[in-house]
Amino acid sequence: MRPGRRWWPPRLRTLRARVTLVAGLGITAAVVLGVAVLYVLQLHSTRRTINDQLRTYADAIAQSAQHGKWPSPLPASTLDPNAEAQVIAPDGTVLAASRTLTGLPALYQLAPGATRPVRQKAADGVVPNEIQVVAIRTSVDGRSVVIIAATGTSLVRQLNDEFASRLLLGIPIALVVAAGAVWLIVGRALQPVERIRRAVTAITSADLTRRVPEPDTTDEIGHLAQTMNDMLARLEDSTQRQRRFVADASHELRSPLAGIRTSLEVGLSHPDSAPWPTIANRAVQQSVRMDELLQQLLLLARADDRQLATRQEHVDIGSLITDLAAELPPSEPGVDLHLGSGLSVIGDADQLRRLFTNLVANALRHARSTVTITAETNKGHAVIHVDDDGPGIPAADRERVFDRFVRLDASRERASGTAGLGLAIAREIATAHDGRIAADDRPGGGARLVVTLPLATD
Repeated sequence: MRPGRRWWPPRLRTLRARVTLVAGLGITAAVVLGVAVLYVLQLHSTRRTINDQLRTYADAIAQSAQHGKWPSPLPASTLDPNAEAQVIAPDGTVLAASRTLTGLPALYQLAPGATRPVRQKAADGVVPNEIQVVAIRTSVDGRSVVIIAATGTSLVRQLNDEFASRLLLGIPIALVVAAGAVWLIVGRALQPVERIRRAVTAITSADLTRRVPEPDTTDEIGHLAQTMNDMLARLEDSTQRQRRFVADASHELRSPLAGIRTSLEVGLSHPDSAPWPTIANRAVQQSVRMDELLQQLLLLARADDRQLATRQEHVDIGSLITDLAAELPPSEPGVDLHLGSGLSVIGDADQLRRLFTNLVANALRHARSTVTITAETNKGHAVIHVDDDGPGIPAADRERVFDRFVRLDASRERASGTAGLGLAIAREIATAHDGRIAADDRPGGGARLVVTLPLATD
């Protein structure tokens, strides 16, 4: 069992089921929290309303006194028929009381300077413990009195009962509704993902031309489909290039092997009269060509594995090109150098030497009289031009010329013993050194290959 799935029961191992469960619980929790907040606010509002009613009742009692005399019993509250009241003198004597509390001692006392009344022992058995009480201190005909107004909390109990019943009834309903809604929404949202999954399942390495369906949306699923199609396009391109590479490599290797075999078969058919030194020389030439091709193929394999610039050292491009030109055999066409200073880069000296060797060899093969190499610095980069005065490179082929096994003149290239890998290797080396290489026209006619490499910063 894969990690991350062992904790889920079988029915919850689909993304749709897990999202439904989590979202349903989350929505239910949000509903419960909202109801709880609403309950707290409503409870606070109810208690404040009761307090306001009791204060209004106490004010009405204070106004009911006539010439220092209190009505007996005290008038009932017009807002709350269950409200009771007592008028208490500073010495604790009850001066007046509502009908139910007539004849009883003070049930609550308000200490001097206090705002909250204190329950007295006389209240036990007379009034319940859960009541709301308001006390106001006032003066009637110059005499200080305390008016206590109290009422039961039946309204609060009703609110609690209603809240509890609605919560018990609402939670299951909210959970079922939320789960159903999320199930439908997630199912609809995941339909494009399921179509993508089925399409990917049907795609095999034998046919990478197929693509996954892209929904008409710009959300994450749409981006996923676009990314997968981009990936499939890259895989298709890589597979095609790999197949072409294998076919071309097989063809190139077949040629020297066929040459060696043919020479040997001719010699063996006439062993006594065959020119064995000539045959041996041809076999050596073909084996050298095959060995060079194998070395180039291994180099390209290293390029595919990003291993062309494993060494990092300071390399003076000017000195490297000067040494390379000095080692060329004296022949036509000639090589002219125009090298600036400060052309130090970071990279693998052997690979950079191979890069410029391939470019110079390509230029010498096509030049009529002169190859010119110019190197200078420009905006933090070393820019090297390798020019020849040959026929040039057609504009349509200036990018294709860097592909593997590409020969613009196949017969001439094959006669020269090359396999069309020199410029491809040069580009791979430039790319491995964070540089680039491009083909262009040479002013005055011919071809120009431009190499750009970042200069060393330390």
